[in-house]
Amino acid sequence: MAKMTVKGIDEYALKLSKLGEKTEEIAGKAIYAGAEVVADSIKQNLDGLGTVDDKYNLIAYKQGRKSKLSEKQKEGLKKSFGITKMQKDSDGFYNVKLGFDGYNDVKTKKYPNGQPNQLIARIAESGSTFMNKTPFIRTAVNQTRKRAQEAMQKPIEEETIKIMG
Repeated sequence: MAKMTVKGIDEYALKLSKLGEKTEEIAGKAIYAGAEVVADSIKQNLDGLGTVDDKYNLIAYKQGRKSKLSEKQKEGLKKSFGITKMQKDSDGFYNVKLGFDGYNDVKTKKYPNGQPNQLIARIAESGSTFMNKTPFIRTAVNQTRKRAQEAMQKPIEEETIKIMG
């Protein structure tokens, strides 16, 4: 009967357990690295959106024509865009969300505190009866998918090498 002896298995098992202890830390670095790539692309697409002044939008609305994003609406989107803190969901997956928060400076009868930035982002992305669609989020996500995955892989490999090294 053959006999096999493996040396260093305890050391390897210890390194694996250390890797498991740092799962959340490593996942966080990777997730934020990928989110940054996508966020940068969304910001770049947002900068490229065409705008008109509020007077043009008001005239277009009164004439029943579709309008565009105003400069104030675009500024509100730029200021409110961000990445949430990482959270673990009920299925055990770690997530961050990219999105818009708060209100812009365009005050209306319906929105006396300013229009909700989430609403304006959705309208710009998908269009509405009074505004043409100008997708800037969907295109950014599709364009950066592979780059984001590569950016996420890098911190995982670096942290693994540090621990297993």
